[in-house]
Amino acid sequence: MKISAVAFARLLLLLLPLLAAASRVGAIPPHAQVARMARYVVNSCDWCSMATISTHKPLVGLPFSNVFSVSDGPRQRGSGVPYLYLTPLERSVQDIKINPEASLAMTLAETDYCRKNGYDPQSPLCCRVMLSGTIVKVNETEAKIAKKALFERHPVMASWPSGHRWFFAKLNITNIWVLDYYGGIKTVTPEEYYSAKPEYERNSIDE
Repeated sequence: MKISAVAFARLLLLLLPLLAAASRVGAIPPHAQVARMARYVVNSCDWCSMATISTHKPLVGLPFSNVFSVSDGPRQRGSGVPYLYLTPLERSVQDIKINPEASLAMTLAETDYCRKNGYDPQSPLCCRVMLSGTIVKVNETEAKIAKKALFERHPVMASWPSGHRWFFAKLNITNIWVLDYYGGIKTVTPEEYYSAKPEYERNSIDE
């Protein structure tokens, strides 16, 4: 089937945004832009490891790590706020009811970035972010934002049993650590983190 030059041009215009988005896959901020790197990793990840202080025997008072789905919003337009969809039936949620302090860890090993570049998940080059703070239930207004952020990334959540008393929560971030290159871990303040541009421009890594 032949296609006219006009039709081809129209088709190309429709495809350009998709091609541009595809070209950004795997492009990460330069290492020197630590706050943007933290935002990038958080926005790129669909799940996290959450560590709480256990309230369950035989681990009472000891660290307990668990996996949770997470979202800070749409790809490349995230808010930086790690939103969670939780049920009080879950052990970690029972922990935070007693002690809301928690840490979240996210890594680009979740994406294809590290695999494509041959980086082991433990390598400093396989960028990771550790966030600490307190887990809090969001208010009714923010719950709408959290629902949109989470259900777009995890549509299956809409079908989870309502009897489990699901609620939307977030991590109120107090500390941020970034490991994305050799030379040791770097810190970012919450103010620096949230003021970093959420747009992820095409930038190559500064080697």
